[in-house]
Amino acid sequence: MTFAVIRTGGKQYRVTPNAVLTVEKLEAEPGATITFHEVLAMGGEGGLQIGAPTVPGAAVTATVLEQTRGDKVLILKKRRRKNSRRKRGHRQHMTVLRVASIGAAA
Repeated sequence: MTFAVIRTGGKQYRVTPNAVLTVEKLEAEPGATITFHEVLAMGGEGGLQIGAPTVPGAAVTATVLEQTRGDKVLILKKRRRKNSRRKRGHRQHMTVLRVASIGAAA
């Protein structure tokens, strides 16, 4: 089983070929191809290869499926005994990707 650990949007994701994952919003249209060069680790039949900080020559290619928004997060501030409260909501913009291939290190 081939896998890679990539970094995007300040987070790390373990990906495999044909995996569908949701990441922070990337500026790309649906159907576009994105290449991630920040590959932190790669694993497979040849063993585990860990980068310092990245694996040289490694790349992960993914296709953008859609641009969407995450679930609503409610923020409620209440001041006790003051009859004062404030309710706000937030929906994070997300990008849904399908991993096409994981390139081997050179």
